[in-house]
Amino acid sequence: MSGGHAKGKVLDIKVADIKAASPTFHHQAIKLSEALTTLITALDGYGEPWGDDKPGKQFGNKYKPNQKHIERAAGILVLGLTSIHEAMQDMADGHVDNDELIAGMFTKVKHPGSGHGDRHGKGGHR
Repeated sequence: MSGGHAKGKVLDIKVADIKAASPTFHHQAIKLSEALTTLITALDGYGEPWGDDKPGKQFGNKYKPNQKHIERAAGILVLGLTSIHEAMQDMADGHVDNDELIAGMFTKVKHPGSGHGDRHGKGGHR
């Protein structure tokens, strides 16, 4: 997602990259859903608009038996795109939370009365 590879790094994902890419899946899910709705309503509304000439009959013979499978598959793709969008949002949010948690683990804690952040909680030397 970010350019270049640092030596030894396999995956370098930036939260900003995830958040920037996520809406694309949402928008494409909406577009595909609209296209599917248009396909279903238009063809159902027109009956069999492909005609009864040879190419029309060939199309109808292939399309009609598979129509419900095509519609179902497109519906699954819409759900898949929506799921990817939601997962990327969750991953970005979780990545930020995880970074904050890890940063907190490595922050020195000042112990009461010590005035220092040493690991023994005593004001003096080790």
